[in-house]
Amino acid sequence: MKKITLLLIVLLGVTHFILPSRCEEDAKDDSAEDLGEEDDDDEDEDDADDTEVKEENGVLVLTDENFETFMEGKDTVLVEFYAPWCGHCKQFAPEYEKIAQTLKENDPPIPVAKVDATKASALGSRFEVSGYPTIKILKKGEPVDYDGDRSEHAIVERVKEVAQPDWKPPPEATLVLTKDNFDDVVNNADIILVEFYAPWCGHCKRLAPEYEKAAKELSNRTPPIPLAKVDGTAESDLATRFGVSGYPTLKIFRKGKAFDYNGPREKFGIVDYMSDQAGPPSKQVQTLKQVQEILRDGDDAVIVGVFSSEEDAAYEIYQEACNSLRDDYKFMHTFNNEVAKFLKASPGEVVMLHPEKFRSKYEPASHSLTIKDSTPASEVQDFFKKHILPLVGHRKQSNEAKRYTTRPLVVVYYGVDFSFDYRVATQFWRSKVLEVANDFPEYTFAIADEEDYADELKSLGLSESGEEVNVGILGEGGKKYAMEPEEFDSDVLRSFIMAFKKGKLKPIVKSQPIPKSNKGPVKVVVGKTFDDIVMDSKKDVLIEFYAPWCGHCKKLDPDYTALGKKYKNEKNLVIAKMDATANDVLHDSYKVEGFPTIYFSPSNNKQSPVKFEGGKRDLEELSKFVEKHATKLSHTKDEL
Repeated sequence: MKKITLLLIVLLGVTHFILPSRCEEDAKDDSAEDLGEEDDDDEDEDDADDTEVKEENGVLVLTDENFETFMEGKDTVLVEFYAPWCGHCKQFAPEYEKIAQTLKENDPPIPVAKVDATKASALGSRFEVSGYPTIKILKKGEPVDYDGDRSEHAIVERVKEVAQPDWKPPPEATLVLTKDNFDDVVNNADIILVEFYAPWCGHCKRLAPEYEKAAKELSNRTPPIPLAKVDGTAESDLATRFGVSGYPTLKIFRKGKAFDYNGPREKFGIVDYMSDQAGPPSKQVQTLKQVQEILRDGDDAVIVGVFSSEEDAAYEIYQEACNSLRDDYKFMHTFNNEVAKFLKASPGEVVMLHPEKFRSKYEPASHSLTIKDSTPASEVQDFFKKHILPLVGHRKQSNEAKRYTTRPLVVVYYGVDFSFDYRVATQFWRSKVLEVANDFPEYTFAIADEEDYADELKSLGLSESGEEVNVGILGEGGKKYAMEPEEFDSDVLRSFIMAFKKGKLKPIVKSQPIPKSNKGPVKVVVGKTFDDIVMDSKKDVLIEFYAPWCGHCKKLDPDYTALGKKYKNEKNLVIAKMDATANDVLHDSYKVEGFPTIYFSPSNNKQSPVKFEGGKRDLEELSKFVEKHATKLSHTKDEL
């Protein structure tokens, strides 16, 4: 009985504590509901007052919703585009608040505002905001960029200047060219940079402010370098004349002759690049010591033109030849008799020499070309290209794109190091390569450091070979061949090259396993089956190259599968896909530079596939693409 009584007392106590707790919770819930209703009311009020402009520490807060209403009738407004997380913006905030107070006291007051560009995306896009903070002065709604110091004094003075009733924006420094003035301007300019643009092009819009800033800077240079622009959509004849196929396209003109622009696309990069381009493509050598130092320490061919003076006709031809190759070669010229004697050259001759470390008994110490009045610049350029590489050069990450693009390329991998302590060992292995390279002039030979090209060695299956020296051949069409690991010497290398020459070597193909079952609507292609499926001359093939991690590829997948189902009964049409990150494509025609990349490979022209470009990647557009290029559909488009 006592136990029961005690239990009842405990239960009553627990009930006592639970009930108040429950009530408190209910109160909280009710309170929360009430708050929620109040929030809804607040939201309704906010919706009704979207155009209201709030103020924070003297700075007006503008949004996508209130901007237009606020700007009505305003002559001058200072606006900062910022991001809440931006450290520079936070640091600038106190200074900006001071600016707001100062301009508020101006007569008349000048509004100072800010825009959170991470929320007001429409305004950020409209005013081409690409960094934070971005400061713009809006004069009658039109933006005036501010690029000065972020100090109260500098900004206030600039805003007051723009606010003057008679202020007008300075004319653009960028010249506007049309068919009516193009030839006159370009043909008379020693150098001019021309941008071909399209008004709708997003890349052109992003380039425009940087291009204009560069134009202003370069207009103040002595002598000035003009920058110009051509609307390629309005001046289609000019665009066609200069081979413009995309926007923006930039070209350098020298007295009317066009050269590709390969420089940066922001203000300082453009200025530096064009300043360099404005000088002669060849640097003058005034002492013999200069040449000797380059030959002793250099890594690339030394090119020196010997002339009597700058008035020499051969000198002008040499300069013209150098201009279009100036980004890829280092050119020099001299009027010095001592240098000419050292080079064993007469005025009008161009001499090419390789650095001392690349010389060998199998090749001449130098190559020379005599430039005559009738020698075309193209012949001089061909001379440069022919002799730029030694018999066995040093392939590096820094020079492979400019020097080692020719295929087949025989690469010998080991610990390449030309520093004093390792030069003998490096030259020991190189000398063995030289013996063989001399017998196969049709191939390009190079040595490469095994650490620099660890990934390439891995792709050749040689990263774990255990040998001190490994050899690979990079063939045409992306094909790769590896020499079986064995102790390296000249005879072993020669046998490998001969086997390659006779077509006895099989290329290494990176490939996933061949699928055991491949009966789905979309055939799976791997490296080992690419030729059998895609290059089958009896069938048309639509091939998608994808990456497993690619979001666009994942989005395409349902439509691509539907496409496969749509044409599943077409015996002569294959809808296929391939993971391009895990499989090699051994055909240059099927270049993959992004994901997804889609090609139609017609049965009658496998080496010239048609790339799917520009259209929407959905079932309808892909179907149109297939039917447009198909050579073997068994029924008509209407039946589909």
